Amino acid sequence: MSPKMNIIVAACENNGIGKNGELPWKLREEMKYFSRMTKTTSDPKKKNMVVMGRKTWESIPFKFRPLPGRLNVVLSSQPKEYFGDTNGSIICQSFEAALEEARSQDDKLETVWVIGGSSLYEMALTSEELHRVYLTRILATIECDTFLPPLDLEKFKLVHDPAVPQDLQEESGLRYRYEVYEKSKDC
Repeated sequence: MSPKMNIIVAACENNGIGKNGELPWKLREEMKYFSRMTKTTSDPKKKNMVVMGRKTWESIPFKFRPLPGRLNVVLSSQPKEYFGDTNGSIICQSFEAALEEARSQDDKLETVWVIGGSSLYEMALTSEELHRVYLTRILATIECDTFLPPLDLEKFKLVHDPAVPQDLQEESGLRYRYEVYEKSKDC
């Protein structure tokens, strides 16, 4: 069996996820949540994989690349030489190649987390292999230039995950809540 694939993303009310190659908000607790969710495994012998586009990779400060404790996979049409030393990260030319990489390591991997950007989210949302979307809904409209494709609520249902806080969060003057959507079995 292949590792489960989830999306994890923070989006504001207008579905904005980024501006000028950065997150348009600074939420330390939300970043800790992201780190915990993408690192935690139920099997201590396994790791999780994070899959991201080149721009997302480049938006991570150099000192934090690759994201520690996870197998990092970067999708890019650029040749591997473009990236220089990736400290064990894997460069794939396509979304399917990244999923193939996950399948080839299914004895070592528990969950594949798609972490951005917009076009990668779009590919994952239409993938047969998508299990859940972990959405941090920022309860404000913020100016963005990059957006999350809309969730088709005919295909996803809101579910409870015991690892996800249920109460309303507030930080830096912004209120947000964590939502988990599971893809319907028949989609």
